[in-house]
Parts: sequence; C-alpha cells; structure tokens
Amino acid sequence: MSKQAAGAATGPISTGADWTFELIQRYDEEIRKIAVDEYGLDCFPNQIEVIASEQMLDAYASLGLPISYPHWSYGKEFIRNEQNYRSGAQGLAYELVINSDPCIAYLMEENSMAMQALVIAHACYGHNSFFKGNYLFRQWTDPDAIVDYMVFARQYVMKCEERYGYSAVEDTLDSCHALRHYGVDRYRHPAPLSTEEERIRQLAREEFEWKQFAEIWRTVPTRGGDDGAPFGRQAIYPPEPQENLLYFIEKHAPKLQPWQRELVRIVRKTSQYFYPQGLTKVMNEGWSTFWHYTILNRLFDKRLVDDGFMLEWLSSHTNAVSQRGYDQRGYGGINPYALGFAMFSDIRRICESPTEEDREWFPDIAGSDWRKTLDFAMRNYKDESFIAQYLSPRLMREFHLFAIDDFEDSEVLTVDAIHNEQGYQHLRRLLANQYNRDVQLPDIQIVRYDINGDRSLTLQHRQYRGRPLAVDGAEVLKHVAQLWGFTVRLETVDADGQLVDEHEVRPGSLG
Repeated sequence: MSKQAAGAATGPISTGADWTFELIQRYDEEIRKIAVDEYGLDCFPNQIEVIASEQMLDAYASLGLPISYPHWSYGKEFIRNEQNYRSGAQGLAYELVINSDPCIAYLMEENSMAMQALVIAHACYGHNSFFKGNYLFRQWTDPDAIVDYMVFARQYVMKCEERYGYSAVEDTLDSCHALRHYGVDRYRHPAPLSTEEERIRQLAREEFEWKQFAEIWRTVPTRGGDDGAPFGRQAIYPPEPQENLLYFIEKHAPKLQPWQRELVRIVRKTSQYFYPQGLTKVMNEGWSTFWHYTILNRLFDKRLVDDGFMLEWLSSHTNAVSQRGYDQRGYGGINPYALGFAMFSDIRRICESPTEEDREWFPDIAGSDWRKTLDFAMRNYKDESFIAQYLSPRLMREFHLFAIDDFEDSEVLTVDAIHNEQGYQHLRRLLANQYNRDVQLPDIQIVRYDINGDRSLTLQHRQYRGRPLAVDGAEVLKHVAQLWGFTVRLETVDADGQLVDEHEVRPGSLG
C-alpha cells in the first residue's frame, strides 16, 4: 500500500492529483461506507475499469456499449467525436456506466484522483442505485444478461458479415436503426434476455434454413387443413393496431431471411435496453449528481479529503449543473443535470425546512424523512411524472420559467403563464409534457397487413394536435419497405380520424 493510502487513518486519504489503483480502491471503500452504510443506497456489486480517452471515444460511438456489434455509423460517430475532442471543441465524459449486474463503470485514466472519486460516487453508487431501484429499469431491463447478450450480438453480426457479405448486413442494420425508436414494448413485459436461449434459437434457424434447401424435406406431409396462410382467411390483420414495428417485421415480414430476422431482433432488444434511459434522463442524472454532492461533502466532514480535493470536484460539479439562460450563448434547452439535481435537493429542503408555501403544495412530504421521500420518488416515477409531482414554485422562480404561446396562425406572441398560482400549475404541466415520449415521437402504428392479397403493409400516423411529421415520412417509410419486401403505405389522420396525407413506397427505393 502506498504512503498516501497508509496515512489516511489520521488525515486525508490522499493529497495531490495522482491516482493509483490502491487509492481508487480505498476511496471506493470509504464512499461505499457512506453511500450504503450511512444513507442506505441499494446497489448492484461494482466493477470498475480504467480506460484511455480513445477507448472512451469508442464507447461514445457505440451508444455507450463498448462491446456492441460493428456498424459504419459507430465509426462515423467515433471520427466526429475524436476530431472535436482533439481540437478542443468538446470534452469527454469523466465516466461511462453500464446498467448491468455487476454494474460496470469506466473511469478515464486522464482523470485526477479527485475526479476519479467523483466518478465513483456519481456512477458506482448514484447511477447504480437508480438502475437497481427505478421501476422502469426493474420492469424493462435485464441487468444480469445484457453484457453476455451484447457479446452474442457482436459475434452474430460479424458471423453474418462473413457468410452473407458486409453490404447485405449493413443494409439490414441501416433500416433497423432508422426504426429503432419503434422497436420497444411500452406496455407488454419483454421476455428476459438469455444468451443460451439465443444460441438455441440461432441453431433452430440454421436448421430451418438448411431444410429449405434439402429436397427430401419437401416431401414431408404437412398438417391437414393448412392452406398456407398462417392466419387463415382473415379479412383484417392485425386485429388491433401494433406500435412495435420491429417486432411485427421480425415475426411477419414475408421475405426476410432467418439471419435478417435475428438482426432485427438484436436491434429491437438493444432499443428495449435503452428505453428506460430515455424516459429518466432528468431523474437519473439528478439522482446521481445529488448523491455525489452529498457523499463527497460527507467525506470532507469526516476529514478524509482536503480543501484542494473539494475545490477541484466542486468546480466540475458547478459546470455540470449550470443552467444557461435562453438568451445566453450556448443555451441548449434545460440542462437535465441542473433540473434533476435542483429537484432532488429541493425535495430534501422541503422535508427538512418546509415553508408555508411548501406545506400548501406538498402536504404529504413537508417535514417527512428526506431519505425515505427521495427513495420513494426515485423508485416510482419517470421524468414526466416526477416533474408533474415534485416541481415546486420555488424552483420555477429560481429557473425563471415562463410560458410563451407561439402559434403559426397568430402574428403575436402571448405570455401564457407567469409566477402566480395558476401559472405555476400550468408551467408544471407544460414542462412535464415536454418529457412525455408520446409527444416526442410521432404516433405511428401498423393497422393493416393484406396477408391474403398483395401483402402490403399499412401504417397510420395519428397527428398530435395537428402536428405534422418532423421529417419526410416517405424517407423513413423506405426503410420499412426495405425490411418488409412489399409495398408499404403511411396514412396520416387527424384527431377525428380523417385522412389528411398518404405516402406509398415500394421495396428497393433506398438509394
């Protein structure tokens, strides 16, 4: 053990910027005592890896999964991030964390010791406890299997490239990626990931594929009464609209080869893994930032870190939670770190030192145990409902929130909500609605598969308050047709169900 670590019993764990693996382990031990023993955070076991900046760039490019399957878009993203990073146009995250069991946290080797400790508190205990506790992650992800599944996916894609050619695999993945946001189940619980089951499925597909070329199998009689139509002579299929486009394509696309169906499944499973993260960005980052702030301040109270350590991480923390004004250079909307950290901190304030306004707005939590209240909020909400439930008038004033009506058919702007009781209610609803996935993504569902006719597929886009598609629907439709193999139609209907627009695309239209 180093001299720095050996002397930690009577003073700071370390001094200076240099880190060693022994010091990282010592900081992790002390942070764990505070996070788990003192504050009761429930976490997966931690696995800490230290990586170089180039490895972090590679992880950036592959959507935060360093073991993801290869695709040209990841290389393009890697080059873009690398050029910006080398030129100083952007920085890199100090850490990357994977929702797995054990929870894998990647630390940058360029970090100082203070920043490594910040990352451990933020990722290994903040994000980790959120992954384990929040209801969306508990329902929709499988942390035990995600790493093994991504290893399987990577090997399978590379095997397909060798067998069927790089271009064929790339074309299929391109179309799947274009539709990845429409490859998740929002209401039906997905089947758990299992690498062994995926291998068995793969062998079964290969056996099926081999049988298609073995003439002797063509002579085996089939069940009586099967007229070749898998759904019989149904006039309309599916009987109910389907919102998971990739699942429907995987199961029913007439021309997809077995290996292509597996690629669709891989993209769909990966999209499902990221689904809760898109719904909890404010909460996840806010929770993790709140806890690194609380834990590292507790380290200072226990005299385990010195003033230099505190000044360094507080500088980074302040930058992360700063909120630029709408009229300031670099404004990019509401900073999720700033809003999330402010809300969790404000909930603690309401519990410990409530005002009369707090007691009126939050009678159930004012004066309550802040740790139990924060834990309940973390476990049972997503961004939309979290903001609708806990955003306080005080925070709306601190963030200078207000609402402006800007309608296309009006020549003037109207101030729609200010800082009064009615305005606070309206502001909270408006802000919460911005984090509603149904508003962020167009409502597109499969409504008709002409299985006994020309095998065309009809999708329906239901306009939300008259809002048109942000991109040309025909362009995205080309990817559906590429996977489906037959004509695909997209109908846009208004709130009354009246047809307002229509596109039709045939396969092979992708340039």
